[in-house]
Amino acid sequence: MRRPPSPLLLPCILVFFSSLFPALTHGRGSPVLSPFFSPLPSPPMQPIPVPPPSLAPSPIVTQIIVRHHHFHKELIVAIVLASVAVVSIIISTFCALLFWRRNRHALDSKNIQSSDGARGLTLGPILSKFNSLKMTGKKGLLAMIEYSSLESATNKFSESNVLGEGGFGCVYKGCFDGGILAAVKKLDGGGQDCEREFENELDLLGRIRHPNIISLLGYCVHGETRLLVYDLMQNGSLETQLHGPSHGSALTWHIRMKIALDTARGLEYLHEHCNPPVIHRDLKSSNILLDSEFNAKISDFGLAVTGGNHHKGNVKLSGTLGYVAPEYLLDGKLTEKSDVYAFGVVLLELLMGRKPVEKMAPSQCQSIVTWAMPQLTDRSKLPNIVDPVIRNTMDLKHLYQVAAVAVLCIQPEPSYRPLITDVLHSLVPLVPTELGGTLRVAEPSPRASHKSSSH
Repeated sequence: MRRPPSPLLLPCILVFFSSLFPALTHGRGSPVLSPFFSPLPSPPMQPIPVPPPSLAPSPIVTQIIVRHHHFHKELIVAIVLASVAVVSIIISTFCALLFWRRNRHALDSKNIQSSDGARGLTLGPILSKFNSLKMTGKKGLLAMIEYSSLESATNKFSESNVLGEGGFGCVYKGCFDGGILAAVKKLDGGGQDCEREFENELDLLGRIRHPNIISLLGYCVHGETRLLVYDLMQNGSLETQLHGPSHGSALTWHIRMKIALDTARGLEYLHEHCNPPVIHRDLKSSNILLDSEFNAKISDFGLAVTGGNHHKGNVKLSGTLGYVAPEYLLDGKLTEKSDVYAFGVVLLELLMGRKPVEKMAPSQCQSIVTWAMPQLTDRSKLPNIVDPVIRNTMDLKHLYQVAAVAVLCIQPEPSYRPLITDVLHSLVPLVPTELGGTLRVAEPSPRASHKSSSH
């Protein structure tokens, strides 16, 4: 849009024309030439003697006089027109300036609305379905949802809507207006630790957006109660799928490899693409959630720390038995390799269908890492420890590759463990193209075909 004339132009125009008027009238000296002055009173009328014929003006003199009067009229017309032009320019400039200011204000408002709309685009279709919510700048894109709406959506937090239970409360299934489903985590009076995890989750998930990381839609603060609202993952957690009533029957070999690949992608984003890097610190099968197509998403960032924070000695030792890396458990040393160790344990769960820690006696437990390590490196024993649900359904070469990756991830010495990026590149060729990898399966097994058709 062209900018209107600068307001500084008006004084210049006025100075120019004010200097022009004296110049035009200086030669005549008669105020009659200027339309801005009233004419002087005429002298008394006296008879003009008629000159004799010999003294009559010549034709040349007459022509000069006529031309002189003609010039006098043209000068008056020019001054009148110039005056009109000055007034017109002043009025036009004022209108243009007013119009420009209004347009600029409207454009700025439109840009702000467009920017806000673009930032809230991903959540808009979902959030618009919720009742009684308002966006808040304090938490970025998150919606602050009224407690009454959450209470109504969960049928007053009915036990029949419980999806799972955590350290500070339960997760409920919520049904909002329009049939929108969401998961509502309710944290009840857990003290400072609960408040810290609540704030941590808001801070991290309020700015993280990735297909393999759970989406946090909103939150609520109601007295001592804190609530978080997430996308609902229809197939629950990996822990429920593997160790629940179905015992992994819905998870084929290729689906399990897809879950491992999705989890590795989520971790790689946290370690390599977040600034500063994020260490999850509590990666486990119960924090890997599965949607209706078994796409995996990492959840529960209450214990996560960002790069630099864990070097200050202010991070409390936390985690889940069986997934905690030995250097963190013994020395409090926390790095991205701690997440890689936990990922290796999850990979063992997917391979063997066993829990990370199993009770052998009332006072004795056995770690899946301790039990599996000697057999993972023995190709003759490896097929026998695979989960019976998927045993003999995969290419043995692929099984050996996955076992080798798992062995590297659970090395006691963190420097021997690979980066999660290296793990990711090792898993991509083992996952079919239709599931997000690069493996081309010529003839899928009947079990895999049945699973694909069920999707």
